Amino acid sequence: MSYVITLTTLDGKQIDFTCKSEQTLQDAAEAAGFFLPAVCKAGSCGTCLGRCTQGDYHLDNYNPSLLSENAREHGDVLLCCTHPDSDLQLTAPYKASQIRSGKDTPRTAEIVSIELIAERTMRLVLQLLPDQQRGVTFEFESGQFVELDVFELNLKRAYSMSNTPNLEGRLEFLIRLQPQGKFSTYLQHTAQIGYRLKVSAASGNFGVQEQSLSPRCFVAGGTGLAPFLSILQRMVDRGEDHPTQLFLGVNNEQEIFCQQELATLKQAIPHLQVEICVWQPSDTWTGFRGTPVDALRAYLASIELLPDVFLCGPPLLVEAATQVAIDAGVNSERIFCERFA
Repeated sequence: MSYVITLTTLDGKQIDFTCKSEQTLQDAAEAAGFFLPAVCKAGSCGTCLGRCTQGDYHLDNYNPSLLSENAREHGDVLLCCTHPDSDLQLTAPYKASQIRSGKDTPRTAEIVSIELIAERTMRLVLQLLPDQQRGVTFEFESGQFVELDVFELNLKRAYSMSNTPNLEGRLEFLIRLQPQGKFSTYLQHTAQIGYRLKVSAASGNFGVQEQSLSPRCFVAGGTGLAPFLSILQRMVDRGEDHPTQLFLGVNNEQEIFCQQELATLKQAIPHLQVEICVWQPSDTWTGFRGTPVDALRAYLASIELLPDVFLCGPPLLVEAATQVAIDAGVNSERIFCERFA
């Protein structure tokens, strides 16, 4: 059986395609020439999140931390795992401009800087090499991510850009070093300035809702800070001064990073407040003691006007912070998540 699928984007545009019952919605969309945001295509990353507003469907296995029971009750689905049992009406949390009409050829980039900036955190800076058609121009929106491909090792990992779009083709990333991690091992023991990687087209729909006048609350777990640095710098570039609270969570003081960058942003955005949350601090730590989820709970209980809440980090942090925000009265439509795959 084939069914008609209608997907409505954040800006009200509609795309229609057919999907057989044995196909996933993601595969059917690509077969019709619509390349929706996706990375793993296996229910592990949450990039292909959508919401079914009408119709029947069933899902393949997926990482349960990506869809809470509450989200499932509201019709949230992962398009890479969803099969139709009838015609479907769906909404997508991204604009039509983020749907590509064809597969983009990966770009080649060169490592121009690689440095350890804190315990287990590296900053990686890439320079795109000129492309015959596009030069070094690389389009992305603050909050998006790319896949980095070490092609000789057949090794791919997705990371958010920590810098803003630019004409120089420069891409910056904050990368958490994982014990025995393949990409971490490559960065620590193999990668050097001048080495080349492949860079996919930018993907993802994480970012601020420009039309919203609500205060903003950013909650970052470790290198989940990366997209927020990009978003905050874009706010500076556009002269935005939304009241904004940022909570950055780390395990100990040795893991704190990007303090100078945050100090510069605080000077440029008068209504930006930053709180470093240390889970296992030393006796000399005078800042917040606990997780960013603890800090978020206390913050939401202390204010009258609830903010839009943006979460980026490990799935358990995102899930816990989401529940805290909902318990405090934040509408689920105003909670935006980016989970580490």
